[in-house]
Amino acid sequence: MPGKALRRGNLSIGDISDRTGLAPSAIRYYEEEGLIAPIRSTGGRRLFQRSDIRRLSFILIAQQLGFALSEIREELRALPEARTPTRRDWEKLSRHFRKRLETRIATLEALRDKLDGCIGCGCLSLSTCALYNAEDRAARHGQGPRYLLGDRPDN
Repeated sequence: MPGKALRRGNLSIGDISDRTGLAPSAIRYYEEEGLIAPIRSTGGRRLFQRSDIRRLSFILIAQQLGFALSEIREELRALPEARTPTRRDWEKLSRHFRKRLETRIATLEALRDKLDGCIGCGCLSLSTCALYNAEDRAARHGQGPRYLLGDRPDN
């Protein structure tokens, strides 16, 4: 019966699924990826802490924002595994993650503002490339859309 485990302190995979909207298979996948670590009952059932709801919610939000599971895993490593994360633990994670978000937002804004013009990709196919990226100077900075990634045109 969903919700019954809430009163006992541990949640079944069904309880977690009902609360987060994630399919049990997705929850098991996140476990395999090391993003959550439920305990096992003597019968082998997965038992989750209430705090796993917040971890899974963070995973869902971060994925919707385009973060890779490896990046999400790195962020979640800041949380303690031996105890339920406190508000202070989540605030610390949030400060670090906010920096990544701000970088991502700046990149998205640059993409929005430059997508229809030169983004420093080195294609030299637009007439403006002769002005902004003559002789593919962007390539000196590395591969990819260098100006979109934060490099500045050489003067």
